[in-house]
Amino acid sequence: MSSDLLVDLNDDLGVDDPPSNALDLLKLSPMGDKLWPPDDSSMSKSETDISKRLGEGSHLTWDHPYYDIARHQIVEVAGDDNFGRKVIVFNACRMPPHHELDHHKLLMYLKATLDQYVESDYTLIYFHNGLTSENKPSLSWLRDAYREFDRKYKKNIKALYIVHPTMFIKTLLILFKPLIRLAFQHHHHMLFIPLTVKCLPCVMNPFFSSFKFGRKINYINYLSELEDIVKCEQLVIPTRVRDYDEKIRASLKASVQAQMSPPRSPPLPNQQFGVPLPMLRARRSDNEAVPLVMQDTVAFLMEQGLEIEGIFRRSANVTLVKDVQHRYNSGEEVSFSQMEDVHLAAVILKTFLRELPEPLLTYQLYNDIVNFHNVDSSSQVTAIRNMLAMLPEENYASLKFLIEFLVQVSAQSEINKMNNANLAVVFGPNLLWGQDAAMTLSAIGPINNFTRTLLDQHHKVFSP
Repeated sequence: MSSDLLVDLNDDLGVDDPPSNALDLLKLSPMGDKLWPPDDSSMSKSETDISKRLGEGSHLTWDHPYYDIARHQIVEVAGDDNFGRKVIVFNACRMPPHHELDHHKLLMYLKATLDQYVESDYTLIYFHNGLTSENKPSLSWLRDAYREFDRKYKKNIKALYIVHPTMFIKTLLILFKPLIRLAFQHHHHMLFIPLTVKCLPCVMNPFFSSFKFGRKINYINYLSELEDIVKCEQLVIPTRVRDYDEKIRASLKASVQAQMSPPRSPPLPNQQFGVPLPMLRARRSDNEAVPLVMQDTVAFLMEQGLEIEGIFRRSANVTLVKDVQHRYNSGEEVSFSQMEDVHLAAVILKTFLRELPEPLLTYQLYNDIVNFHNVDSSSQVTAIRNMLAMLPEENYASLKFLIEFLVQVSAQSEINKMNNANLAVVFGPNLLWGQDAAMTLSAIGPINNFTRTLLDQHHKVFSP
């Protein structure tokens, strides 16, 4: 190992140890300076009273067994990415010092969160900035994580994005990739591997169990790069992370910054994605209220997708998704039958809903929906009908069209494994989100529950 590399490692770790101690440093998780600045990105407030019901900064009630973990907002679910995959976010800077956090409980909470989504394709986003010597997990915790996360959790993860990676992480991946591969090929004999090597796969990520997964790891150097993956406004990015991002971007030359942040293209004349529903209707010669993208995708899925196991749980080829969007936005005709990819049509449907300027259920209904749990069961149908009566005509027609289709999907759940509960988890975040991203994360559960009720009671809700 060259002295230059050792210097880089020492600088990255924020320590003054001589190069001779570098091997010992590899036993530690990456750390920054040892000070523990508080993260001031607490959950912002909304007009709804949901924060009072769910507890400050948590999407769980105060008496929930994992409330003391959830309140730190270390692990969050942030809807879907740009390719139809669920997004799980892990914020290192929100991990409090050791004495304030039950790390075993954190591990169990992380598993419980993932258990809700691992049957679908999903994406992990890890914000690394803020992991210090004061809050880094112990080696025993990393070992437990390695043991807990089996193939079930790794099979459907499509990408891990490490935001603001340090030289330490990158160096470990380069230097120890052969050892990581060897360790996992012979994991039953890992007790005979020295401690330093044995824990490296866990330090990198509990999911790093194969060479295939290594190819799913992506480095994100600046927050702006996340826009290609997920709408950043749907993420509650800690202030400390945003400040760090601004700091490193400010150190760049103006020309580089300009290159990284190109201006957005103006909307196309035939734009379909990201356009208000009334505008889409006005463009159509038949004055049809249901958008073309929804009609095309649902028609194809009704014919080809009802008996596909895991429909709406799989992602699609990224290039094809972008190509289909471009073709729609350019006014070209799109034929999903020629593409012969059921999951592509499913992803396009979800993407269309997610990119609406205002959610299909509208911001006006947000408070009523996230507080829908307060409505007595005997009055729920009437309450829903009253709420939906407030929707614009285009929204109501499109929602009715979508729900009636999803009911057909659910009717085949013995084959496709997508019952009303599963469909609600998939579509809830695509039907409603808040103008305040923080409150949206807190409200995902209530939104999904409302969507489930809407599916369960559709015959009564949409009856004349």
